[in-house]
Amino acid sequence: MDPRTYVTLFKIVAVAEAISWAGLLTGMYFKYLTDAGELGVQIFGPIHGGIFVAYVVLTLLVARALRWSLWVTVAGLACSVPPFATVLFEVWAARTGRLEARSVEDARQPSRV
Repeated sequence: MDPRTYVTLFKIVAVAEAISWAGLLTGMYFKYLTDAGELGVQIFGPIHGGIFVAYVVLTLLVARALRWSLWVTVAGLACSVPPFATVLFEVWAARTGRLEARSVEDARQPSRV
């Protein structure tokens, strides 16, 4: 698969993971602080769990495709734990050029410097 596809999916899932955190935290607020029931947690818990797994898998795929260092890979994986840190990592990785992927065809072409 083209590395650019992995990068695009990674960006989407990083934001989705943060949004699912917001939903889960909101559900937890209503469950534990207002005693309004478990519906929010029952809905957003599995959603967040699935997106969390997708983020971890995509982080490993992008790390391999773009040849991230071990430190960057571990940082990306660690950012899956704190709320909203996936977006911070994605922004940092994009700003520092760690999400720049060339297509397979571009990678085969000699660089013009």
